[in-house]
Amino acid sequence: MSWTISRRRFLLSSSVLTGAIFLAPKSLFSQSKQPSIRFGVLTDSHYANRPESGTRFYRQSIEKLEACVEVLNKEKVDFAIHLGDLKDQDEQKQEVDTLRYLSEIEGAFAKFNGPRYHCIGNHDVDSISKKQFLEGVENTGIPKDQGHYSFDLNGFHFIVLDPNYHPDGSHHNHGDFKWSEAIIPEGQWKWFEQDLEKTTLPTVVFCHFTLYNFTRDNDPFYVTDFERAQKLMEKSGKVLAVLQGHVHQEDFQTINGIHYITQLGMVDHDGLDNNSFAIVEIDQNGLVINGYKRSTSHKFSLAKK
Repeated sequence: MSWTISRRRFLLSSSVLTGAIFLAPKSLFSQSKQPSIRFGVLTDSHYANRPESGTRFYRQSIEKLEACVEVLNKEKVDFAIHLGDLKDQDEQKQEVDTLRYLSEIEGAFAKFNGPRYHCIGNHDVDSISKKQFLEGVENTGIPKDQGHYSFDLNGFHFIVLDPNYHPDGSHHNHGDFKWSEAIIPEGQWKWFEQDLEKTTLPTVVFCHFTLYNFTRDNDPFYVTDFERAQKLMEKSGKVLAVLQGHVHQEDFQTINGIHYITQLGMVDHDGLDNNSFAIVEIDQNGLVINGYKRSTSHKFSLAKK
């Protein structure tokens, strides 16, 4: 796979290209197995039929998501994942309306010609239950009742986490939570550790909330026990990167050899020229983010051992 971004893709993206190093065990990319993959990443579309508020243009997210899917189909990526807050709610917070917004925005995402997946965001369980959200979306090959799950594709392992729980382990439903409450229950922690132990493949983790210490105006945007997640991932020696949304801001951190990539929100700012999504490419040589519109592009080289 060439790391050169094509002229067409370059023109579509806001291509600020930077370099960084992260470590990966050499055994994950043995000479006999040299996996490569390309996938689309989008987040925080917050679709609802409500007037714009601040930077958020809720109604435009259908058109932005359709434009994103058109590019992903043209580029023939291997899969697409939405990192959470697919939909929002209107000011009246009516369940029937929220379910309609979910159906409409998922219908736009369903135009992608390939496997598609979702993280659950905090706004995905506004006005509706987690069960209703999961029944309204498709995670290809995953049972409808699973908010956290994993899958393998093209020689890589992918893990999707769900921190939308109360301290007692019950699900977030119908907006009955603090927006900053992002708790992984013990059963999911055990599953996460076992899933990392079982795989022999280079791994990427997806989560709506950040798995590192991201705060803004003293407000937490991270999974409550993010240090525990970091220790599990570092111990495994298999995790290359974590991709996240939630904060509506680009941010990049490398912590103990794992790269934490936080993406812009699609809902923000007026018009298709302010759309934001990315195509991620990974092989034994490194990881490239090809950013489109407001999203920037970055290259991260694997350290050679």
